[in-house]
Amino acid sequence: MVSRTNKFRGRNRTHGRGKKAGRGAGKRGGRGLAGINKHKVMYRVKYMPNHWGRYGFNRHASIRNVDVCCNVSDLQKLAGDSQEVNLTELGIDKLLGSGRISTSINVTVSGASAKAVEKVESAGGSVTLDDGDDEDWDDDDGDWEEE
Repeated sequence: MVSRTNKFRGRNRTHGRGKKAGRGAGKRGGRGLAGINKHKVMYRVKYMPNHWGRYGFNRHASIRNVDVCCNVSDLQKLAGDSQEVNLTELGIDKLLGSGRISTSINVTVSGASAKAVEKVESAGGSVTLDDGDDEDWDDDDGDWEEE
């Protein structure tokens, strides 16, 4: 069955589409999220309850611990012709186990994953975990003094 608007198509100046329905995005009140604070505010309240506001938390930048990581596949490039590489001096904090290694390399780093240690040792190398703290503590007995 033919719809009612199809009966009027071509019979007047709007062709059955109304006064402003044929121009741009006028019938839908703008494109996208246009008018979300104005005429579409009830849409926002009903369907987008968490659209505004802050959620979760951000730790202070001085507390954040972001490790600079390196994969096992990058070790040969970093070592060059040498059999030893000190990743701590290069500014790398942690060694991760992605990739392959074929040569034996002795690695010094402050942290390494278990898979990375396994891969380096299976290639004939070794991983030395370095704390990175070169400070000498003056511990006499390690006992606390009561005041």
